[in-house]
Amino acid sequence: MSTITLTLKESPSVPLETEVITPDTVADLSRSEIAALTVYHGKRVCRLDDFFDIDGEKSEHIEIHGDLHRVRMIGKGMSRGSLSITGNVGMHLGAQMSGGTITVNGNASDWIGAEMTGGLIRIHGNGGGQIGAAYRGSLAGMRNGTILVDGTAGLEVGMRMKRGTIVIGKTVRDFAGLQMKGGTIVMLSGAEIRTGAWMNRGTIISCQPTQVMPTFAYSGAYNPTFVNVYAKHLTQYGIDLPYKVSAGTYSRYAGDMGVSGKGELLVWNPV
Repeated sequence: MSTITLTLKESPSVPLETEVITPDTVADLSRSEIAALTVYHGKRVCRLDDFFDIDGEKSEHIEIHGDLHRVRMIGKGMSRGSLSITGNVGMHLGAQMSGGTITVNGNASDWIGAEMTGGLIRIHGNGGGQIGAAYRGSLAGMRNGTILVDGTAGLEVGMRMKRGTIVIGKTVRDFAGLQMKGGTIVMLSGAEIRTGAWMNRGTIISCQPTQVMPTFAYSGAYNPTFVNVYAKHLTQYGIDLPYKVSAGTYSRYAGDMGVSGKGELLVWNPV
């Protein structure tokens, strides 16, 4: 399998916008054509090879190396292929993507997979805020796809998401599932406060005790069948979601009663 390798020469001094770094853009381009792609360094219009050493051509598989924490919009709108990143990466990774796979061996900043409609993003580190969320002024966030973050996550994870799955390995900050409209958020290590605020629909699963807002109503303890399905699906990614009756049950809270009350928060209670 041929691969295009991009190696950052040095970390940019101001944010570098690189939405041209997608398999859709480079799959049919020669090395010289890839090098001439336009990127934006602050207000300056630059070439991609002003910042990256480039090896390979005509492939929908991209590897990127370097400290990319100021490099934004990698994988934006991608629909196919794969992106593998070694190093920390900046904002809007995989935003509005509809297919393909992004893997990050490092941390990622805010707006991972914002408004995505398909594909898989896997972060082997910490994530920022607004993961899978709607942009300001937009009515809907993530509509499908999967986002997996091994580490922590910031504010407003899954804000206004409609479909899809987000799994966070470590603690999630405030307002997880804010105004959520559907889909599933799994928090393996729980969250801080205001989880599910103003959510209309969807499911939030917490595998650790978490603070429940007073606008959520307790509605029993059980083991939902769909959790079994999620658990079996997530094992392929090395994620252990508890579901066996012999191991415990989920307490269900319906909410947010301040709006429709049709969402749910499931909190795992081990035996």
